[in-house]
Formats: sequence, C-alpha cells, structure tokens
Amino acid sequence: MSTRNRLLFFVTGWLLVLMPFLFWWNTWFGRRLSDKQITEYLQDNQHPRHIQHALIQMGERMSRHDTSVARWYPELVRLASHSVEEVRNTDAWVLGQDTSGQGFHEALTKMLADPSPVVSGNAALSLVRFGDSTSRPQIVALLRSVKITAPSVGRIVDASKPGTAIHQNGLIAKLQLDQPNANPQTIELRSPISGRIRNLFVQTGQAVTAGSEIASVDPATDQVWEALRALYIVGQFDDLPAIMPYTHDLPEVPDHIRQQAVLTEKAIRERSNSQGH
Repeated sequence: MSTRNRLLFFVTGWLLVLMPFLFWWNTWFGRRLSDKQITEYLQDNQHPRHIQHALIQMGERMSRHDTSVARWYPELVRLASHSVEEVRNTDAWVLGQDTSGQGFHEALTKMLADPSPVVSGNAALSLVRFGDSTSRPQIVALLRSVKITAPSVGRIVDASKPGTAIHQNGLIAKLQLDQPNANPQTIELRSPISGRIRNLFVQTGQAVTAGSEIASVDPATDQVWEALRALYIVGQFDDLPAIMPYTHDLPEVPDHIRQQAVLTEKAIRERSNSQGH
C-alpha cells in the first residue's frame, strides 16, 4: 500500500471514530456548560436540544441550592410557552426545583392546560412542590392508559403489536386515509407517552371510521412512580380507583411500584379518615 493510500485509510478510520464522538459530545446533556454557554443556549431557538441542555444544567444547580442561576429565572418563565414540546416538558421539571422563583407557580398553573399530556403531567408534579393540590386530575391521569384513535376514515396499512415497549411519539399504526384520488395520503398514529402497548384493536387491512379506538398504551414505570409519590402527598379518596390496580401482585407491576402504591393508598385512607370521610 502506497503512503498516500495509507494516509487516506488512516484519515478515514479516524473520521469514523471522531464523527460519532462529536455527535455524542454535542448532544450529551451531561456535558458541563459555562455560564456564558447557558445564556447562549437558552436563546438558541434553532437548536431546541441546546435549550434542553441548558435547562437540565440549571435544574441540577437549582437542586443544589445554587442561587447564581436566579439570573436566568425570567428565561424559565418565558420557555413555559415555547413551541417545542420537549423544551416545555423539561422546563416544567426545572420550574419545580425552586418554589421561591418569581412567576414559577403561575407558569406551571398555565402549563396544566398544555395540549401535551406529558407536559401537563410534569407541570402537575412540579406544582406539588408548591403545596398546590389543584393539579390532582392531571396527576391521576398519569396512572391511566392513553387511548389512540383514528382522526379520519381510512384503512390500517401497518400496525405494531400488543406488549411492545414504546417511547413517546413512537409509531403505533399507519392509516391510509379514505380519499377519492389515485394517491391516498398515509398518516402515522403515534403514542403521546412512553410506555407499553396494552391493547391493539385493529389489524392490517382493516377499515376504520373517524374516532375509532386503535390502541391503548399503558404509562411507563417512571411516570407511574412519580404520580404515586405525588398522590401520597395530595391524593384524595376519589383517586383510589386509579391507584388500586398498582397495588396488586401482578407480573406487569414492578415491586417498587406496588410498594409505593400500597403506601399511597394507606396515606390517602388515613388522610380521609382524619378529615371525616
């Protein structure tokens, strides 16, 4: 092999190693940011992951009671209405790290009406830190399965399987719309939450009408865990039907979830009894 070819081979191999590393380095949220970078990242609307990176770094510093991050608090309130769902979701978590932050409580209250169930749920969990129990309905909803429905008349051309683990925005099924033209449009039906497909009510090739239930998705373990912990503090007797399924000794219910559900049920019953219910 000539010196030129050896050099090309070496450079190619080096790039194959370097490029994935650079991609990981630029997207890894654990990479420490300077104060200057946090300021720049919070304003970088062209790269939402930069905003998330800065928010996560702020949240970690806030959890350590680092008061120097207060300079960016107005940015946290502003980002509560950001157009990107992932940014709002991360922001909802960070807003709960300091209950003394000006405008934080009001911003989280508005986020309860967010169209994303993940964002509204995260806002609800953060509000518990403020001693605010008005978010109970959103917290209880975090324990329940989510229904996926058809937005229009069409035919299922592809579908996942029951029991499949799925991330937020993961593909559930593909729906070919019933359109009077030669090139009908196909849309993707995706899960608004992470979890596991509990039921799939359609098969490939099946015709469906608008509003037909396509699937149901059980919430992920982490989501259930956080909801049960929050309800341990603010839950009421009416919330027990949503909690009880997690108290059962079933294969699909992890031990730590069952134990937390039992503790949450006990706390709610004791609270209800002391209130005379």
